[in-house]
Amino acid sequence: MGMQRTTILIAEDDPDIAELIALHLGKEGYQLLKAADGREAVRLVQGNSIDLVILDIMMPHMDGYEVIRVIREQQYRMPIIFLSAKTSDFDKITGLVMGADDYMTKPFNPMELLARVNAQLRRFKQLNQPASPTNQGTIVAGGLTIDLEQRTVTLYDERIELTPKEFDILYLLASHAKKVFSAEHIFQQVWGEAYYESGGNTVMVHIRTLRKKLGEDDKQKQWIKTVWGVGYAFQG
Repeated sequence: MGMQRTTILIAEDDPDIAELIALHLGKEGYQLLKAADGREAVRLVQGNSIDLVILDIMMPHMDGYEVIRVIREQQYRMPIIFLSAKTSDFDKITGLVMGADDYMTKPFNPMELLARVNAQLRRFKQLNQPASPTNQGTIVAGGLTIDLEQRTVTLYDERIELTPKEFDILYLLASHAKKVFSAEHIFQQVWGEAYYESGGNTVMVHIRTLRKKLGEDDKQKQWIKTVWGVGYAFQG
């Protein structure tokens, strides 16, 4: 299913887990790079063309949170799947807010990880097709400008830094102003995979951080409305 030229970085300090992941991804024909600590992971991202990163949170020298912060600050947009031995919601939420695309907790089923990898790569490929005139679009609503081609958002001429998923959610809602989207629909559209139990939480966390970045905490304006029991809609 995977293509030979698709390169995946496995950043995991436990050699047994790294080997297990490599075994399953290798069978799919993916090209693999391995990092045993955070600094090495960042170096490999900077020095190679990497299509997806599997990133362990607890690593020497630089943990997964620090790695993802550096990668996203340097504008690398490849999907990142977090691996965490911790199961608390706080860790999952922190990872997603910082720009991870998905997460799995250890111990995990390697076949499920493979399915998540394939889903993320498919979605990333679709999002990065060369833009045609029909899907180029800039949405202007009030003081908010959303540029699909550049994937930038400005609010009253000030640039707002969004994670890739936050941008996708905002663009989805804003391109269908006033339409109410369920959390399930948003998850399936933005994450590009079947809805699962914690999907609603994942969407809620992203909407919360999106609202904060859009200044809704200051009560300037409510851009995203919650329709209780139904979902979310862009006010415009």
